[in-house]
Amino acid sequence: MRTLGLLIEKWADTTLMAFTHLQPAEPSTLGYRLALYGQDLLQDYQVIRNQASGIKGKGFKGAVGTSAAYAELLGADKLAEFEKKLSKKLDLPFFPVASQVYPRKQDYDVISALAGLGASLYKLAFDLRLLQSPPIGELAEPFGEKQVGSSAMPFKRNPIRSEKINSLARYLASLPRIAWDNAAHSLLERTLDDSANRRILLPEACLAADELLRTADSIFSNLGVDEAAIARNLALYGPFAATERVLMALVKAGADRQEMHARIRSHALKAWETLSRGGENPLADDLCRDAKVTEYLEEQEIRLLMVAQSHVGDAPERARALAKAIQEIVK
Repeated sequence: MRTLGLLIEKWADTTLMAFTHLQPAEPSTLGYRLALYGQDLLQDYQVIRNQASGIKGKGFKGAVGTSAAYAELLGADKLAEFEKKLSKKLDLPFFPVASQVYPRKQDYDVISALAGLGASLYKLAFDLRLLQSPPIGELAEPFGEKQVGSSAMPFKRNPIRSEKINSLARYLASLPRIAWDNAAHSLLERTLDDSANRRILLPEACLAADELLRTADSIFSNLGVDEAAIARNLALYGPFAATERVLMALVKAGADRQEMHARIRSHALKAWETLSRGGENPLADDLCRDAKVTEYLEEQEIRLLMVAQSHVGDAPERARALAKAIQEIVK
């Protein structure tokens, strides 16, 4: 989180093309996109800390949780003080009510918190795999000088760290179901059908989460940012997003909204055809040559409205605020 917080702050103002439905949508900033991941991880951090601080033991309550044997040994009037002293000695609070074991729901809650962390890192890694693909090419995980991307294709730079995160996170996501079954199937005061799987369930959940975090940190520490690719994609797709601003300005200037929407849409579709043939985006030029549009807006005003970098709202400020929140919490 510390590493990611620094990246959010560093790239807060760098405009890029945001995507919805895997289609170019509107401009955002790299710092704001990273802040989305940072916000998820901050929530995971708080959930996991709460889980850790709330962990309890069964205590000393005997075979079915009634403390009957201890009452025989110590006297019923001594039980509360006896358990209190042991809790202090172990530095572990105890459940006030337990059967032969502590409630297995606790295992489910803890593993679910770890699986939630896995979901956040999974999304981050999956997004990075998309962004590292050459058609977008804006971000890349570290690639060692002697690293082999593919044994068959020497030119490849496969995102193996991100793929590992997705693989392990998928495994971690399956574990809460086992913990759910352990809790739900702990019949009456206790059955033993959870015992064998818990020997691997609990440690492997922690080990998987640990490896996810280590791998993610290794990516953040040397994240590749291709500013030329970011600028290229923004130049290609940014003008489409800016048409919303042009439409609003036309309406403010007295134009008919439906008529202007139809004209801008027509120009936009022609621009998409040009892009599909490998040409540069002509949308701004086409709007400036449209006499119906320039009847309400001057060419200079249209071109200013078509600058994507000025259409990111308060994304930079929100990104910096999130980075500051992370830094204050994980000092």
